[in-house]
Amino acid sequence: MLLKKPTSKTLKTLIFPSLNPTFSFVHLPQNPPHTHTQKSTYVDVYMKWKKDPYFDSLDQIHKSIVLKPIISLKNLIAQNPSGCIPISDVSKRGIQLEVPMKVARFLRLYPSIFEEFTGPEHNLPWFRLTPEADEIDREEKRVYEECREDLRDRLKRLILMSEKKILPLKIVQGMQWYLGLPDDFVRNPDANLDESFRFVEMEDGLQGLAVESSEKVLSVVQRNAMKRGVYFGAPMEAAEFPLFPSKGLRLRRKIVGWLEEFQKLPYVSPYEDFSHLDPDSDVSEKRVVGLLHELLSLFVEHSAERKKLLCLKKHMGMPQKVHKAFERHPHMFYLSLRNKTCTAILKEAYRDESAIGRHPLSGVRMKYIDLMRESAAILKNRRVKNRFVDRLDSHTEIEDGKEIAECSYLSDRGVQN
Repeated sequence: MLLKKPTSKTLKTLIFPSLNPTFSFVHLPQNPPHTHTQKSTYVDVYMKWKKDPYFDSLDQIHKSIVLKPIISLKNLIAQNPSGCIPISDVSKRGIQLEVPMKVARFLRLYPSIFEEFTGPEHNLPWFRLTPEADEIDREEKRVYEECREDLRDRLKRLILMSEKKILPLKIVQGMQWYLGLPDDFVRNPDANLDESFRFVEMEDGLQGLAVESSEKVLSVVQRNAMKRGVYFGAPMEAAEFPLFPSKGLRLRRKIVGWLEEFQKLPYVSPYEDFSHLDPDSDVSEKRVVGLLHELLSLFVEHSAERKKLLCLKKHMGMPQKVHKAFERHPHMFYLSLRNKTCTAILKEAYRDESAIGRHPLSGVRMKYIDLMRESAAILKNRRVKNRFVDRLDSHTEIEDGKEIAECSYLSDRGVQN
């Protein structure tokens, strides 16, 4: 659907915060490729958000927000030499660990992961990992060891997409969860980083992580197009994005024509220099879309909270209203509103499993999510059992009352006789 304002205030705020066009640069190409960088004729592509139940039901994406504090707490317990901690060690670190409620209550929500017991002193609650969670933790550590090179390559690609091949350290640390890196990956450079990485001082006294590499890096779009024999890597050569329309999402003829011409535009890799591009040109939009595609392809769930990607705008040459790119390309990206946030999902990763390699940590996270489901079942059974016990106790009291009354009645009759 097209050119209709959302009926819901929430959707309008989350998905369409501005009705002003972000990318005023769509050109219907009739000239050689190099002229695309300077010409633009805008087509106002404004699409109504369409719900897609498939992408809204992916637990590996939507439980990731809750899984993050679970993993943080799990790591604190696993790193303790005794393998257990008192609640006092973490009760006041909820904000730091992104726990959405009191830490003790949060830990008790997941009995299949955290086992509670009474500590040796002052009868304080202590917590340790269940055998199942402990086994997955060991598997997770093995993945980190065996896939260190893959994880390092993902971090390298993230930095190489930046304009100056350097990112502030705080941004790198903020992206570690999405990249699937352990908490100490950057803090332990001798074990995890190679000679191409270096720490540098940036503006405003910030410390940054830079990458020096002369090797040509190909994006997922380029590699897959080469496999199909439709792309050869020439400068300003066109490459099409794979499109995956959601069921019931129909585009008007004008938009279909615009999209077909957009696909024929030159493809500028997110790893290439883009300083020669006119920021208001049609090719710049295609570069930004390709950059977002490549970013999400590196992440564990091939998705991210949209607001978390905004910190990369300044360093990756993205426009101020980069969020409009997701709205203008619903055949590539899906915006989910679950968990009271807006999550951008790369459709290709879930519609064509052969196109984007599976992240080595995705299987481990799914096992933690399975334990989360088991925890929900355990808590439900406890509630049912407690209600049954309450009813049984109430019924027993009534029966006991009847027996007492009957004994009193017989006793009274015996006395009378």
